[in-house]
Formats: sequence, structure tokens, C-alpha cells
Amino acid sequence: MKNFNVRKLILAFADIFIIIVGTLITNSIFHFIAPSYSHGFFGLYYIMIADVILCGLIQFSLGSYAKSWRYFKLTDYVICGAGMFAGQLLAILIFFMVHRDVSKLFFLINFVVTTAGVLLFRFCFRKTFLTISDAGKDSNAVRTLIVGAGHAAEMILAEIEGSRFDPNNPTANIDVVGLVDDSPAKIHSRVRGERVLGTTSDIVSISESFNVEQIIFAIPSCSKDDRKRILDICALTKCKIKVIPYLGDLLFDDQHTQLISQAVDIKIEDLLGREPVSFDKNEIKAFIKGKVCMITGGGGSIGSELVRQIAKYSPKSIIIVDIYENNAYDVQQEIIMEYGDSIDLVTLISSVRDYDKMDYIFAKYRPQLVFHAAAHKHVPLMETVPEEAVKNNIFGTFNVATLAEKYKADKFVLISTDKAVNPTNVMGCTKRVCEMIIQYKAQRSEHTDFVTTRFGNVLGSNGSVIPLFRRQIESGNPVTVTHPDIIRYFMTIPEAVSLVLEAGAIAKGGEIFVLDMGEPVKIVTLAENLIRMYGKEPYKDVEIKFTGLRPGEKLYEELLMDEEGLKKTVNKKIFIGNQIDINADSFLPELDELRNAAESNESDKVLSLLENMVPTFNHLTN
Repeated sequence: MKNFNVRKLILAFADIFIIIVGTLITNSIFHFIAPSYSHGFFGLYYIMIADVILCGLIQFSLGSYAKSWRYFKLTDYVICGAGMFAGQLLAILIFFMVHRDVSKLFFLINFVVTTAGVLLFRFCFRKTFLTISDAGKDSNAVRTLIVGAGHAAEMILAEIEGSRFDPNNPTANIDVVGLVDDSPAKIHSRVRGERVLGTTSDIVSISESFNVEQIIFAIPSCSKDDRKRILDICALTKCKIKVIPYLGDLLFDDQHTQLISQAVDIKIEDLLGREPVSFDKNEIKAFIKGKVCMITGGGGSIGSELVRQIAKYSPKSIIIVDIYENNAYDVQQEIIMEYGDSIDLVTLISSVRDYDKMDYIFAKYRPQLVFHAAAHKHVPLMETVPEEAVKNNIFGTFNVATLAEKYKADKFVLISTDKAVNPTNVMGCTKRVCEMIIQYKAQRSEHTDFVTTRFGNVLGSNGSVIPLFRRQIESGNPVTVTHPDIIRYFMTIPEAVSLVLEAGAIAKGGEIFVLDMGEPVKIVTLAENLIRMYGKEPYKDVEIKFTGLRPGEKLYEELLMDEEGLKKTVNKKIFIGNQIDINADSFLPELDELRNAAESNESDKVLSLLENMVPTFNHLTN
């Protein structure tokens, strides 16, 4: 009875009235056609009672009373008519068993009259309801379902109500159709007048029935497992999905007074199944504040995020070094627009390969903190020109590290990769040699702390799978995955950069910092989820094509080499790999020989020398 609200009562009483009146009309019509035939008063009374009870019960069981007026469709009218037919057919059978003398024509006319009346009432009432309820409403309002019926949902509903008289507020364009919540006590209850329509398992069916266009995930305290489960269900709909951030990420200050304004579009990382790693912002601020910070590769995906995050912590100045002027210009303009003249920003188009130019930059600006993100990192491309990977990755790193030591920088942080662990491709092997260079410097430097940060694939970075998948889906092409079983560790760009900054803050020199990235994720699963987020069905609307492993690519990535033990840090998600001793007598001569081979563009010799320097290099040519 709790679910039997006013709307259902209106329908039920209307049906009773229409069936009674319709039966009386039928009796008049029938008497005109067959004046000699009569059911008698009590016969007519029994017909009315049987029709009312049986039609009502069948309509209720078919859900005819549960449908919202706004979303009543042709199929719902058909179901309603079928319910009337079934109810009256049962009434005929019962009346026949009791009375025997039955006119089939009477029941046929009665079915037509009463069913037409019931359907016509629904049609007219729906039109009237829509006219009244939509009076003053924006016809372009986005039909929205809210996931969660707790405090966050109540705040969002209050914000929507408060914005109705402000047409310039984007919140005013939201039409809430209802909420869902997994608490049994909240089902069919109301939050600020909006009904809880069901549980999260009903999201797909509710979205279809109520023509939902947007879903707002409003459970900021949700556990990572429940979050992933619910977002996986949301991804099965064709709705746009917005997510209220985790509690720790919410802001309430002069610029952030509303909760709904902090809702963000769902990102593929929301489906990875783990909470974002948190970092000690106070420690990072103490590390950055008042320092001259240099970021090589500062226009790239990791480098530009380093610039953004460093800018938040009041550095003395930021020096962006990048060979690609377009990216460097973009991040330069972004920082200028946000901070104006409050940050001393220098943007230099230069190559880390050019030792003399880098020496000039170090001598002029004297960076105290150096973040080395410049690198070639596209695995298949580096397979074809290993000498270029060596020139840029290895000797670019050697140049910058040597100059950091020469000009007594406080700290040097190398951006490395999990592909450096037991590498199977040229890019990974060159990054492993970079790690060896940094460990060599760390063991001998008197002034500069050298540290390496190693993480897996970064979602949305240049060269990652997500931008490629997006381009393929948007252009209508098949999504290409190399292998159905290929898996990778993933992290977000902000997480990767926060790791770099916190590692720099706690580094003593020589460490390899590794982030606990949770469980690895199948690439094909990411592709399927991304396709669903575009409102399409994998393998039906968008094909997924398996192209085979590329040169140097392996199915699984590792984060630590066998000889590197793990040590805990103050952050339970960050670990330290032990420093590996480098033999200086052989290491520097090997680097010289490798440099000569690379500058002579001898690809085969470069590969041979890399294999000699990195015994764990198992080159896969596929």
C-alpha cells in the first residue's frame, strides 16, 4: 500500500468509474440492438463487479498503474488494452459458469466501450498532466537520475530548487526524475519531494522507462568496490554520467559553494576499480615553495601536469624546457591565464640532447629542483630507430643529470616507466639505462639527491590507449586492441605527477619509487567500457579488432626487478626499490661506446650494446 500513491488511486478510481459507466452504456446499446434480450438487474450488477475486480487486478499485475504519466508510450497503451481484454474474458467465463445464458455480442460491445474509455482517459489525463507539470519549465531540461539518496543527494536537490528562478544558472536546466539507493529503508521514500524509484540494480530499466538523459553519481563516501560496480551498471545505459568526487576531493570555499558544480563527467579511470592515491600536500608544498623548478619535456602530458601542480605550491619560478613549441606554448598560456604575473614563468624551446644549450640554461637560471620528463616513449616507433631512443632518452638524461650535479641542484627526479623492468623493447631498455645513470649519479653526488619514479601506463597521456580509442570511436572506426589478454597497470596523470612530487619531497638519493597501482586491467575491458560511455554497444555498434602484439610489446608488465626489494614509506601506497650498485669502471666506457654507435646510426650495434648493458633485456621482435 506504501507504493500505491495518489496517481495510482486516481487511475484505479477512474477505471472503476469508466467500467461501471461503460457497462451501463453497453446495456443501453445492446437493448437497442436486441430489445428482447435482458441480463436483468442482478446479472448486469454481477458483470460490473466481475469486470471491475478482474480488470483491476490484471492491470495492477501488468504494472499499468506503476507507469509515470510523462513516459507513457504506445506499448503501455497496448498492455493496458490487453489487460482489459484478459479481465473481461475471465469475467465471461465466470458469468457463463454461473448464469449459462450469455450474449457474446454484449461482452464484445462492453469490451470496446470500456477499453476505449479507459485508454481515452489515460491519453487525455496524460496531456493535461504534462501541460500542468511543464508550465514554466524549460523544454530543454536534462532528465536526470540521481544515484544515492543520502546527504549529498539532498544537497544537490536543494541546489536545483534554489536555481529555478535563475535562468543563467546551468543547474536550472536539470529535471530530476527520481533517485536510486541500495538502502531498503529508502525505497519508495522521498527526498525533498523526489521519489526513490529503486536500487542501483534498477538503473538500466529506470533509465529506459523514464527516458533518463543524465545520471549523477552522488555517493562521495562510496567504497571503491561499490563505486566500480555502480559505475559499471551506469555504463550500460546511454546516459551522460557525472560523478561527485570522493569526500577528500570536495571543496567548500568562496569559489566552491555548491556540490553539483563539482560533479565531473565520468572518466575511464572511474572504472578502474581503485580509489585515487592520496598524497601529503603539505609535504609537497614545503618541497616546492620558493624554489626554482625546471621541467624538461614540460609541454608533454606528464610535464605539463607537473607544471600545473607545481604552480599551485608557490614556486620561485618555473622553467619549461621542451623541443616541441606547440605543446610548450599551450601550457605556457594556460599558466599565464590562471596565474597572470604572480608566477615567474620561463618557456624555452630547447633539446636535452644539446649539452651546450642545456649548460647555458642551467648556468643562467640555476634550477634547484629538476624534473626530467623529456623522452621518446612510443614503443613501436622506437623499435624502428633504436639509435634515436638512445640519443634522446639515455644521453638526454645523462646531459641533464650531469648539469644538475654541476650546478648543485638540490634534487633531480627522473620520470621512468614499468617497461624498464625486464625490458622487452628498446624504449623500456633505454629507460632502464636512464635509471642506471641516475643510480650511478646518486652513489657519487655530494650535492644533488638523484631519484627515480616508476609507474605504469598513464591514462590520457600522449601515447596511451585512451586517446586512440576515443579517436577511433568518434570517427566510426573499429577500436583496435593488440591482444584479448593483454593487461596493464594504470594510473591517472594527476596521480603520476603527485607521485613524482612526493617522491622528490621524501627522497634521500638513489631510490626508485614505485606506486601501488592495484590490480592490472585488461585493455579490452577498458575499450568495452569506453564504448559504453559513448552510449554504444561493444561488438555491435562499435567493432573491437584484435591486431596482434606489436614489436617489443608483451602481455604483462612488471613494476620491480627481481633484485629490487621493496621498502615501505610513510605513504602506504608508495614503495622504494633498493639501490643497485653500478660498476663505474665498466659503466662509463659502455656509455661512450653506445654514444658512438648511436651517433653513427648503427642500429644493430646499438641493440647489441643495449643487451650487453642490461642483462635482463629480452628483446621481443614479434
